[in-house]
Amino acid sequence: MENRFDGIAEFVAVARLGSFTAAAADIGVTKSAVARAVSRLEVRLGAKLLHRTTRRLTLTSDGEAWLAHCIAAMAELDRGEDDLGVAQHAPSGRIRIDLPSAFGRLYIMPVLLGLMDRFPELMLNVSFTDRIVDLIGEGIDLVVRIGALEDTQDLVTRPIGVQRLVICGAPAYLAAHGKPVTAADLADHHCIVGWRPEHNVAWLLKDENGATVHHLVQVKHEIRDYEMLLAAVRAGSGLAQLPLWLAGDDLRRGRLVTALDGMSGGEEPINILWPRTRTVPAKLRVVIDEIVKHVSAEPAKVVVN
Repeated sequence: MENRFDGIAEFVAVARLGSFTAAAADIGVTKSAVARAVSRLEVRLGAKLLHRTTRRLTLTSDGEAWLAHCIAAMAELDRGEDDLGVAQHAPSGRIRIDLPSAFGRLYIMPVLLGLMDRFPELMLNVSFTDRIVDLIGEGIDLVVRIGALEDTQDLVTRPIGVQRLVICGAPAYLAAHGKPVTAADLADHHCIVGWRPEHNVAWLLKDENGATVHHLVQVKHEIRDYEMLLAAVRAGSGLAQLPLWLAGDDLRRGRLVTALDGMSGGEEPINILWPRTRTVPAKLRVVIDEIVKHVSAEPAKVVVN
């Protein structure tokens, strides 16, 4: 009897990861097994799902349409398994989570480690990126994101905190270069930034009316890891606009000093997002609830007044 589900998991993994090799590693089988499963699926459907070249794999139009159906079907099966898990009081199954790099490592990963210990049947696939991700297209179950959100029509959003920003530098740097008094003074300083989606970089400042405005800065150094960016500022390499959850301890210990007090005070929301479904799977719900509880229990680590 023909197995209608043969090749679906392999096809979804290839479409999500972009290669047979990566899909094989993710599933735990050989590359040739994945390729054969996808080929059998194409033969059964009578449609070409992937464009294969020596350099890359891309979805055909039929492949894109079939992927949407596969993701929906797998999500429905996951919900069924989660309902059984609820009945047994033991959340189980795989969850793919994407977190902001530094914030995720420092404040969310400890929560997930606790969940791994409490619920051994959970299987977490955690990545750390600061780019905008497509949850549905990339098969991600949950993300934590900092900053203004764009299109969230197909997503559920739950606020968990506020990130407050300050401009700061090492005492030795400020002694050597002077402390900026106005926004225009930043042009005379070494400005260090992290990951930036656009060519121009703007720091959040407050104008004379208290409104938040974007002030363009000239970038001296770009360091795409916020913990290393903090280290560069601490070493006296320049000024940076940093979140208080990252720089707060250095400020309290005097290793860093704030600048443009009263003007530098941008705020950005911190949210959890997940795809909108009829029900929230038990495995996902326990992760969401634990993150919210952790942030609420230690607000000073996220929101520093």
